[in-house]
Amino acid sequence: MTRPRRKYLHISKIPGQIYLWLAILIFGASSAVTRKLTQIGAQHFMDGRNPISLCNVLFVGNLCALIVLLLIYGRQWNQATLQQLSKKDWFILTTVAILSGAIIPGLIFQALALTEVNNIILVGRLELPLTMALSVWLLRERVNRWDVMGALAAFLGVTLTILLQPPGAGMMNMGGLGVGIGELLATLAALGSVAATIITKAWLSHIPLGIFSIFRTALGTVVFFLIALVLYGRDHFQDVLSPFLWQWMLVYGAVIVVLGQSFWLKGLRASTVSEASLAGSFTPIVGIMAAYLVLGEAPTFAQYVGGSLVLVGIFLSQIGIQLQSDLLAAALRYRKTAPKKVNSLPAEQKVETGMGFKGI
Repeated sequence: MTRPRRKYLHISKIPGQIYLWLAILIFGASSAVTRKLTQIGAQHFMDGRNPISLCNVLFVGNLCALIVLLLIYGRQWNQATLQQLSKKDWFILTTVAILSGAIIPGLIFQALALTEVNNIILVGRLELPLTMALSVWLLRERVNRWDVMGALAAFLGVTLTILLQPPGAGMMNMGGLGVGIGELLATLAALGSVAATIITKAWLSHIPLGIFSIFRTALGTVVFFLIALVLYGRDHFQDVLSPFLWQWMLVYGAVIVVLGQSFWLKGLRASTVSEASLAGSFTPIVGIMAAYLVLGEAPTFAQYVGGSLVLVGIFLSQIGIQLQSDLLAAALRYRKTAPKKVNSLPAEQKVETGMGFKGI
C-alpha cells in the first residue's frame, strides 16, 4: 500500500516589481533624507564643524555601497574575467569611474547645499533628453516619435524650472538671465552623467555589471576623498569617525544604501527593461513628495510649471517604451523565447537614465 504524497505549501516568490518599487521609494527620498541629515548635524556642531557634512555622508555612504556590491557581485572579480579586459577597457573604465563615481556625486552634494531638493530632482531629468539626442547622433540609435516628444517636454520643463526661479542670494548672471548656482551645479552633474552613459554605451557595454559597479564605486570613493582633501584641507574629514555621525550613517547606510541597492539589484534581475523603466520614471514624483513630507518644501511656481512638463515627458516616454516592448514581446512570442531581464550593463543604464540621484 503506497502512502499518499504530502502536499507542501509553497510560498510564492516576491515579484521583482515589488523590489523595484520599494527601491524607488527609498531612492526618491534619498535627496530629502540627505538634506535632513545635514540639518540635524548643523544643530550639533563640534568645534564649529558640522559632523554630518555632505562630504562625510557621501564618503561613508560610498563605503557602505561598496560593501553591498562586493557581497552581491564579488564573484565576478576573478582572474579569468579580469584577463579579458584590455588596457583600453581599463583606461576608459577608469575615466568613467572618476566621472560618475566622484565628480558627479560631488556636484550633486554641493548643489544640495545651495538649492532646494525639488530643483535638483527636476534638473536631473535633463539626462533623459540629452542622452537620447547624443545616442541618436553619435551611436545611431533609433527612437520613436513618443520618445522624441517626451524628451522635448522634459527638456522644456527643466529649462523653465531653471529660468523661472525667483531672484535669490545664490544666483549668478548668465547672458542677462539669473541662474542659481545650485541649479547650475545640478546641470553640470546631469551633463557629466550623460557623457558617462554615452562613453559606457560606446566602449564598455561588454564589461560585466559587477566589475563596472564595484570598480566605479571603489575608485570614485578614493578620488572623491583625495579631491576633497585638496580643496578643503586635511581637517575636512576629521569628524568621519564621530559616533554622532555614525549613529545617523548607520540608518542612512542601512536604509538608503544597503536596502535601496539590494532591492534595486534584486528587482532588476527579475524584471524586464520596460517594467524597470516604468518604475524608475516615478523617482522624481517620489522625490518631490519626500521633499514636502521630510523637509516641508512645498513646490514653487517654477517647480509646478517645470514639473508638470516633466511629468508629461515621462508619460509620453513611457508610451514609447511600452510600444517598443509590445513589438519586442510579439517577436519573442513568435520565436518562443522569454523577455530579457535587466542583467547587463547596457540594460541597467537604459533603466537608470534620467532617474537622478540615488543616495550615493
